[in-house]
Amino acid sequence: MNPDLSPLANHLWQSTLCAAAAWLLTLALRKNRAAVRYWIWLAASVKFLIPFSWLVDLGSHLASQAVPTIQQPQVSYVMDEISRPFAGAPATPLAGAAPASSQWPEILLFSVWVCGFAIGVLWWFRWWRQIRTAQGSATPLDLNLPIPVITSRARLEPGVFGIRKPVLLLPDGITARLTPAQLQAVLAHELCHVRRRDNLTAAIHMAVETIFWFHPLVWWIRARLVEERERACDQEVLNVVDDAQVYAEGILNVCKLYLESPLVCVAGVTGSNLKRRIEEIMEHRIARNMDFGRKVLLTAAGVTAIAAPIVIGMTDAIPLRAQSQPRLAFEVASVKHNPSTDPRGMRMQILPGGRFVATSPLFFVISSAYDLPFQSGRLTGGPDWVRGDLYDIEATPEKGAIPAGATVKERNDRVKLMLQTLLAERFKLKIRRELKELPVYAVVVKKDGPKLQKAAVEEKDCTETPTGPTDPAACHGFSGGQGQGGHGQAVSISDLASWVSNWTDQPVIDKTGLQGLYNIQTEGWVPMRPRPARPAGQEPTAEDLAFADPARPTLFQIFDRLGLKLESQKAPIETFVIESAERPSEN
Repeated sequence: MNPDLSPLANHLWQSTLCAAAAWLLTLALRKNRAAVRYWIWLAASVKFLIPFSWLVDLGSHLASQAVPTIQQPQVSYVMDEISRPFAGAPATPLAGAAPASSQWPEILLFSVWVCGFAIGVLWWFRWWRQIRTAQGSATPLDLNLPIPVITSRARLEPGVFGIRKPVLLLPDGITARLTPAQLQAVLAHELCHVRRRDNLTAAIHMAVETIFWFHPLVWWIRARLVEERERACDQEVLNVVDDAQVYAEGILNVCKLYLESPLVCVAGVTGSNLKRRIEEIMEHRIARNMDFGRKVLLTAAGVTAIAAPIVIGMTDAIPLRAQSQPRLAFEVASVKHNPSTDPRGMRMQILPGGRFVATSPLFFVISSAYDLPFQSGRLTGGPDWVRGDLYDIEATPEKGAIPAGATVKERNDRVKLMLQTLLAERFKLKIRRELKELPVYAVVVKKDGPKLQKAAVEEKDCTETPTGPTDPAACHGFSGGQGQGGHGQAVSISDLASWVSNWTDQPVIDKTGLQGLYNIQTEGWVPMRPRPARPAGQEPTAEDLAFADPARPTLFQIFDRLGLKLESQKAPIETFVIESAERPSEN
């Protein structure tokens, strides 16, 4: 097993931040009721069990049900980056694709976690069995309380055992060793634990401790929970007993005679810092009710913690049409259905001046408009005719839509925005954008540096009218494929990542940080996706034989020869879903 550590790193970072926020809140409310601080610490504990990504997905689901078509707010991108401060951590590539030694750190970490988890489970189970044994040998005791009371010979302090059907477990002889007033105060303390459901909340934190045993904050939160839990019950008991000294003496006598329960989910009477508790009981300081300002602070913190990731998910899932502001559109556009079924007639070009011509299924036009590799799997949905029917499209930009002196890349980016407008107007296209955490291949630079040849031209020298794919000024375009290799005269690493995504089993993203244009020429590589099997009795083609050649490199080796590396990671990736499209009226 080879876990990807980047989601865990993000989750731990977010949970740590929430714990720090909880600490600041409890400082601001230190003179208020302990019960309020207890619930704040419990919320910090529960955050370890609930990744923000779940709330983001919830927001995405809610938005996908029914949301208006509006421009994607830029703030969502900023918030998204805050919620994912760690870049995807390397995970194991496909078998045979990378050195096996890269797996060992993650395997070792996972093995250590499993050992710690198992020790935690066994420790809790051991003590749970001890309490269950004490309960099994106990005898009923009638004290006229709202929950069953039993006594046991085990030298355990009084405690409430059980979550769904709590039982008060008392040690034998306690009624004789405490005065009636002391006993009533101790029983009032235990009944307070029952009313507060402290065993349930303590069990939740036990789960957090067992899963995240390696994180020191969960143990610190445990101490805060026990402290505020006992303090909260002390404050309630002091509101009903007549003498604080009697209550304090009852607690001290229990401490002298019995052992504290080893399980935090067995709510007792002696937990927390005993000296400080006794001092506070004797001082009998009245906890303040929260004023309006503190109520607003607490409410705002809770709403923000829950609503912010949901809002991120909702904004990420807003359907898109043309997203540019101002709206860019072609001045003249012709759309006609092409009855041909011959794929050899397919083409798609952006000509000088931004003129767009295509004979293509609508699916490929949509992919081009949203800058998606045709076969990357990032565009889904829509009716069948979107992928099967050919359309002849010719469109000319409005005058001035392509600024004078614009580079080829700037021209192409504007034409793609115009295509988005054309698709929304002529095909009534509605498309939903979703940001998902997906497995990807990240292109990174190897330790010994890149082995790339600079292009013969710079961005400003790229021509709108290259003589062919071998023209040194033919920028941002590849020819070839996995069988023929990649051939680009002046391409960026982002161009390379996007182009090879047509043949990989997961998206490829550029994380090299390399800028500029390069002349990239590679040989063909072994297919990463399984090739369809030939029918029985049919001879393999020359292409089949070529791909079966053991000397043919993998795509990982192709990148390695460029001084680059494909690392398997997880990263937020834009995906698009065609919600609806209509056949256009011809003109």
